[in-house]
Amino acid sequence: MTYLALPESRRGYLWAALAIILLFGTYLRLPTALFSGDDPPLRMLSAGRGEPAFTGIGFDESLYRQYVRSLIQYGLNSYPDIAENYVETQTRLTRAILPPTRFLYIFSAYIWHEVTGAEALASLKDISSLFSILLLILATGLAWRLGGWRIALGVAALMACAPTQIHMSQHALIDGFFAFWATACLWLLWENLQHPDKIARLLLYTLSLALLVLTKENAMFVYLGILALLISNYWLKFGTVSRALLGATLLGPLAGLVILVFLSGGLSVVYHTYLLLVSKASVLPYAIATGDGPWYRYLVDLLLVSPLVFLLAWRTVFKLQLADKSSLYLVVFVVSSYLVMCNVRYGMNLRYANMWDMPLRYLAILAVFDLVHFFSRRKELVSVGLIAGLCAFDLRQYHLFFVDHDLYELVTGGLLRALSILQ
Repeated sequence: MTYLALPESRRGYLWAALAIILLFGTYLRLPTALFSGDDPPLRMLSAGRGEPAFTGIGFDESLYRQYVRSLIQYGLNSYPDIAENYVETQTRLTRAILPPTRFLYIFSAYIWHEVTGAEALASLKDISSLFSILLLILATGLAWRLGGWRIALGVAALMACAPTQIHMSQHALIDGFFAFWATACLWLLWENLQHPDKIARLLLYTLSLALLVLTKENAMFVYLGILALLISNYWLKFGTVSRALLGATLLGPLAGLVILVFLSGGLSVVYHTYLLLVSKASVLPYAIATGDGPWYRYLVDLLLVSPLVFLLAWRTVFKLQLADKSSLYLVVFVVSSYLVMCNVRYGMNLRYANMWDMPLRYLAILAVFDLVHFFSRRKELVSVGLIAGLCAFDLRQYHLFFVDHDLYELVTGGLLRALSILQ
């Protein structure tokens, strides 16, 4: 089901609708600090979207702030010292702390501070907000390329109101930032499959993979998903896998790793960083208490946060055919990365599933368009109504979890308590 042609007579209305959706999504993602004044208009804007009940500084946020402060004080040349200090500190600690190898997020906040003068934590939150907005735009563009303008408008609306997307934009957490680069890799792989051996696309794809590695160690999950797409292309025929594309798929992560080794001061530092992170995280009491669960835990958490979108996406999955190339492309990526992520012991958190929000909403929109075929005369009006209802429900979910309750970590117990399933 694709709608690639944009009708000339309705082009203005469609661009206006898209602009309104993106502006509304941007409004929901703007930093809380922008609405902290005493002016009545600011108070009204703040009340209109609902501010997060959690106003403290999370454990991860305090560490990111410390890394940014070190860069501000000592400069980029100090990064090898920061990495070596992490290895020394983590060796002594019995619990895991996040590593400085999550360079791109930390460096982006540092650059933001240099440009705006904002404090370290504020810079981190501003970067989270900015990249959540950029991810909204990126997801819309990917949906447009995969399915056309109608699907893109629907995906934009659902992404604008996605509860965990808004939540990530309000805190100094890396997962929304990471989801942007994961989605960029997914889009650029699709473009290279459709248009093989185009130098500009190959370079952008290589760069996105390198930046993904510089963002977080979870890049391995995305990379395995990309490898699964390239392998499954033999049977599913998404496009053409050229030698240049395979080379870029290998070169991008390798380049990112080389840069990371250079920044950290040597291969041994990077190796010991990851070794310590894995070993200490597996004995962290909080991770044991909240990061464990059965293989279907992510399915349960997604169902709790966005049940209607989740069930509609499953409807599309159950009706998939070999001809549905774009849908199969997204499903293969989600399933392959899911299979790895659900087997990480004491390492499950719904924050890590932020990169699946776009694929799930794409599949949900396909289900909406399939359902409205029962309404022969007013299909478009009914589809707009259904999508608006889904957006309203997801915004209610956001308010329930993050405004009415002070959820910060997206663990199953907290979600169940917010829904009054657990007391």
